[in-house]
Amino acid sequence: MLVLALGLGVALLFTLIVDRTAALEAAPRPVTPRGDLTTEEQANISVFEMWKSSVVYISTSQRVVDFWTRNVTSVPRGTGSGFIWDEQGHVVTNLHVIRGAADATIKLADGRDYPATLVGASEAHDIAVLRITVPERQPAPLAIGTSRDLRVGQKVFAIGNPFGLDWSLTTGIVSALDRSLDGEDGGVIRHLIQTDAAINPGNSGGPLLDSGGRLIGMNTAIYSPSGASAGIGFAVPVDTVNRVVPQIITRGHYAPPSLGIEVDDALSRAIERELGVAGVAVLRTGKGEQTLRGARLGPRNTVVPGDVILSVEGKEVRTAAELAATLDDYKIGQRLKLQVWREGKRIELVAPLRQGDEG
Repeated sequence: MLVLALGLGVALLFTLIVDRTAALEAAPRPVTPRGDLTTEEQANISVFEMWKSSVVYISTSQRVVDFWTRNVTSVPRGTGSGFIWDEQGHVVTNLHVIRGAADATIKLADGRDYPATLVGASEAHDIAVLRITVPERQPAPLAIGTSRDLRVGQKVFAIGNPFGLDWSLTTGIVSALDRSLDGEDGGVIRHLIQTDAAINPGNSGGPLLDSGGRLIGMNTAIYSPSGASAGIGFAVPVDTVNRVVPQIITRGHYAPPSLGIEVDDALSRAIERELGVAGVAVLRTGKGEQTLRGARLGPRNTVVPGDVILSVEGKEVRTAAELAATLDDYKIGQRLKLQVWREGKRIELVAPLRQGDEG
């Protein structure tokens, strides 16, 4: 046993000496020339380098009060992305990125940090506008594109801060168009762009760009049973952003198009159960609205149904959220064709769109 152990020790020593000798004689291997970057690689690099500085990192905090000492402490809450909208320092992001936060700090690509103030938001579109004051070297606003001519299969780029890993680039294609998702407020976010560009928590609020580097959407949600990218991401189309954001900047909130009525889903469902009429029941009408009729009280405090809106411009509506989302596709002042159930009959009406008030 002693001889065997001695033999193993000598072998180990010999191996160690040989390995050290080999290490002393080793040298770096020569580099194989890479060759020119492909056209696609050059395009990827160009888009990222051109617009990286227009994308921001958003970190939020909330205030916690100690029950015993009553001391107030600010603790981190979450992170997200956003992008520079204009030369006045407005930053666009998702409302859910900042919802419930007491403070928000915006970090620029060059490392500078600035406190942000909330200008306003639209719950229906999950859009929020913040503002920062940058005394010098303010980043350029993103170039604005359009989403009306997008095609399934065209290339897209997402820049954001997934999982706090700042200024990351992912690429993909437009996977589908005109998707709808339920919003946190019970509404419906419509006309979303679906993409397979990797979008993860922290990407929310960041830009989706086309191959020309133009903004075509704002990354807003993912479908993921695991909480990470599953190749199905959604972005609010830029045409929606470009319509909503100016109103938020001007008014502090988004005022959606309205028929000047109040509707009620509970009444709608009751009418559907009792009368078999599926639509959106008008509960009451606002001042000056004379086209539509609201419900009224009948004998013994019974409710006599008013108009039930069945469709708008040929598009069926079943809930208040669907009605609001459909009206949002049109402009203030337009006159819309409505199919309405009234006193047992289906009739056609034309009603004007007026300014509503989400704020």
